[in-house]
Amino acid sequence: MTAATLIALAAEESEHHGNVALETVGYGMVAIIAFVALALVTLSYRNVANRHSHKAEAYARAHANDVQQAGHGH
Repeated sequence: MTAATLIALAAEESEHHGNVALETVGYGMVAIIAFVALALVTLSYRNVANRHSHKAEAYARAHANDVQQAGHGH
């Protein structure tokens, strides 16, 4: 057998007849589940600042003199 025949036979054996879209559905489902989980984590942090506004106000009053006013955020 020649090299060309061997390559042709190898290509014939490795040829796959099937629905590639159905084989990759699992990846899409995993990605959707991961993004939904990340969205739930993000949504769990909604309104956190307002839940503890009394602490933030108390801290701002206690440390009002510590804040130095300088231009451009320096």
